[in-house]
Amino acid sequence: MGSVNGLTSLQGKKPLFSFGVISDVQHADIPDGRSFLGVPRYYRNSITVLQRAVMQWNHHGNLKFAVNLGDIVDGFCPKDRSLDTVSRVVNEFEKFNGPVYHMIGNHCLYNLPRRKLLPLLRIPSIDGCAYYDFSPTSEYRFVVLDGYDISAIGWPQDHPKTQQALKFLQDKNPNLDKNSPVGLVGIERRFLMFNGAVGEEQLHWLDSVLRDATNLKQKVVVCCHLPLDPGASTEVALLWNFDEVMGVIHKYDCVKVCLAGHDHKGGHSIDSHGVHHKVFEAALECPPGTDAYGYVDVYDDRLSLFGASKMENCDMHFNH
Repeated sequence: MGSVNGLTSLQGKKPLFSFGVISDVQHADIPDGRSFLGVPRYYRNSITVLQRAVMQWNHHGNLKFAVNLGDIVDGFCPKDRSLDTVSRVVNEFEKFNGPVYHMIGNHCLYNLPRRKLLPLLRIPSIDGCAYYDFSPTSEYRFVVLDGYDISAIGWPQDHPKTQQALKFLQDKNPNLDKNSPVGLVGIERRFLMFNGAVGEEQLHWLDSVLRDATNLKQKVVVCCHLPLDPGASTEVALLWNFDEVMGVIHKYDCVKVCLAGHDHKGGHSIDSHGVHHKVFEAALECPPGTDAYGYVDVYDDRLSLFGASKMENCDMHFNH
């Protein structure tokens, strides 16, 4: 794939299917800036990274679909341009010769309310929730979680889910600024306003989907903007109730890999149950001339990620 880092497929065996990946495009037509930690951010260049990704995915010629792990627009995007900016990025994704599966991130929700965002991203939705699943082949199922189901951003201010999130933050984070982790220790540092949780109904839904996948002998890939394992991510980026979600996932043997964005530097871990957790490097943090996107070859016994430039290759072998 042009500048993709070199991993060769084992024994030349053909994958069951392949798909494209990118995360945290966070585009805005504003001058470059820095993250809270001082990491450079290239707001204008990120759409060029996406354009190259789509070009390379199409050039590959055999990708069944693409997955966007969230945050297609940046929180600093001027609000009067939010709709146009989201539409512009979605239009770039739509140049891919196949379906694109989106999920929502915090930056998406800073810009647009769910009722506007979900139709633009073509996310199937019930009551404004953004979780769904799909099966690209009979052997595999992909589960897309809504990590901002319980959240202080994206729902109307008087919505019960907003109220639940604000009460949760009040209990868990003593700081006046609920995006500050000062004084919070270890994994408690995740209790910040730019994160969120999977609600009760979604947990029940996840359980039923995994039970169904088990009965159908399908392998499952779980996708969420927010990481689900402390081994793959910095503590401040984790889903509030990652432990509850993983409690459901670990009840079953069908989930092999969890994919995430949000923590821009990327990461990889294997948890106590042998589930791989892969966090993707952000397109936003690519200086001009560098990239962060890739594609994944899917086999019976592993997923192999081939990344371009700043996105690290990763072979994820299943342990059973």
